[in-house]
Amino acid sequence: MKKSQKIILAFLGLILVVAASGLVAKKYVDQKAAKQERVVVTSNALAEIFAKLDINLVGVPKTKAALPKRYQNVAKVGSPMAPSLEKIAELNPSQVYAVSTLKSKYSAAFKEQAIPVTFLKLDSVGQLEASVKSLGNKYQKQKEANRFVQEIESAKSYAKKRQTKKKPKVLILMGVPGSGYMIMTAKSYIGSLVTLAGGENIYKSSKAYLTPSSDSLAQQNPDVILRLEHALPSVTLPQFKMEFKQNAFWSKMDAVKNKRVYDLQQPVFNASANVNAAKALRQVSQWLFPGK
Repeated sequence: MKKSQKIILAFLGLILVVAASGLVAKKYVDQKAAKQERVVVTSNALAEIFAKLDINLVGVPKTKAALPKRYQNVAKVGSPMAPSLEKIAELNPSQVYAVSTLKSKYSAAFKEQAIPVTFLKLDSVGQLEASVKSLGNKYQKQKEANRFVQEIESAKSYAKKRQTKKKPKVLILMGVPGSGYMIMTAKSYIGSLVTLAGGENIYKSSKAYLTPSSDSLAQQNPDVILRLEHALPSVTLPQFKMEFKQNAFWSKMDAVKNKRVYDLQQPVFNASANVNAAKALRQVSQWLFPGK
């Protein structure tokens, strides 16, 4: 080999070594920066997601639901539906995360207090996966994020294999303490589970939630009814039972006649997507196609 060629090869080798060293150094700096972040979340679902990704938090919501053990002694910043901006500001957070359903109510207040906030969308399984990937990239937790997403993808494959050509018609109800219930469409998280499981939501709308109409419900005949107990199940479940007992049209539905009314309970099921999405999808699949 000529001397000039050896010099060129040596030079190229040096460039590769420097480039590799630069990448390693950048990764180290990024990981160190991620560990120094002061992150606050305002919902239990988000706390569970961050625990799954092995991310430290300096602030979490005050909630009756059990928080991940690693966050039990972390500062509390108010309830999920009414976070305390004062308490959050005292923690001097580098980033706050809240669910997108609170954006219209609190976005201006966070901006006024100059608190950096990101509203994560958790209204579907797809949005959950996108949020998890984004967080994994930001906090150098790609391995944990990929493992999380793979659990969901595995559940999707399971549900797809169990489907038949005939889609069961599904009605989804969400209990609201003290005021009955709402109808959940395919635009809601539970609605997205039904779609992935191979069911057909009998209510079509661009909105995630609809106000129920007795006249409209009386004309429906779902194969399956899913009742999300949601907040305060000790209140919402008795409400559901009373509703189904008092209004005669429920007893005329095939779902009731065939005993295919299922109550969705926390922590597996919630109004927002959470770490139990894979388990929830598998369960919905079994309810929709019990003979498979």
